Amino acid sequence: MKRAEHIYQRLVEICGERNVLRDEPMKNHTLVRIGGKADFLVWPETYEQVIEVLRLKEEYGLPFTLLGNGSNVIIRDGGLRGIVMQLKHLNRIWREGNNVIAQSGADIKAVSRFALEQHLTGLEFACGIPGSVGGAIMMNAGAYGGEVKDVLDHVKVATLAGELKTLTNEELELGYRTSIISRTHDIVLEVVFSLQPGDYAQIKAKMDDLTFQRESKQPLEYPSVGSVFKRPPGYFAGKLIQDSGLQGKGFGGAEVSTKHAGFIINKNNATAADYIATIDMVRKTVKEKFGVDLELEVKIIGEE
Repeated sequence: MKRAEHIYQRLVEICGERNVLRDEPMKNHTLVRIGGKADFLVWPETYEQVIEVLRLKEEYGLPFTLLGNGSNVIIRDGGLRGIVMQLKHLNRIWREGNNVIAQSGADIKAVSRFALEQHLTGLEFACGIPGSVGGAIMMNAGAYGGEVKDVLDHVKVATLAGELKTLTNEELELGYRTSIISRTHDIVLEVVFSLQPGDYAQIKAKMDDLTFQRESKQPLEYPSVGSVFKRPPGYFAGKLIQDSGLQGKGFGGAEVSTKHAGFIINKNNATAADYIATIDMVRKTVKEKFGVDLELEVKIIGEE
């Protein structure tokens, strides 16, 4: 107990009392409203604080989890040990020439809207992606024919050892819903997007159209993780699930959406166990009916 108290006091010294929570239910911090407790949840306000927390983690040998805005993740009911960090206070967005620079805690949707206000084109595809800038880089987020890789110039990251470095687009090894960050677990701090001058009305029209497509097809009225599965080569995950007759089926409070089969919704106070059991049912059924292995786009973390 003394060790936990000592760690808590050190974290408070670094980030301030209002930015450190103990035994915090993570369902309060994920879009799907699922997740057990974190030992320590911290919200640094500066890059220096991020580095100091990382050094503290090293000093005590603590497990460490970086969480974006909690959009594309399922945290198991047993929660997360050690330190969980969210960068929600690092959310500045600004312009330099035709570049838009964003800190990793900003919403990628907000960056897309900022680009519109600045009459810059290239980020329209991101206007409905429910994730942080850092998460968007880690997963090379994309939608409606665009992806982060198309407009990314470079990023500033902190390594888990607490060193700062810059990575170019090429060095990030951006692929379909993956990047080198998902392997190194470096912490994205700041991102430079290279955009082009455009016509405000045309940019807005495209964003309005994409927003309409998203809102009319996706079950946004319920908590969810967004798209659960990656697109299998030659198929669409949602179509395979729909053709398997799984819409409306699930376990506990989790259910395959009747509006879009690629989504699993938290319909009624689902646990992580409910959600994961529903995922397993979907994968097993699709494999039996079509011989296709559905790969997860969502990350599942934490303890049982």
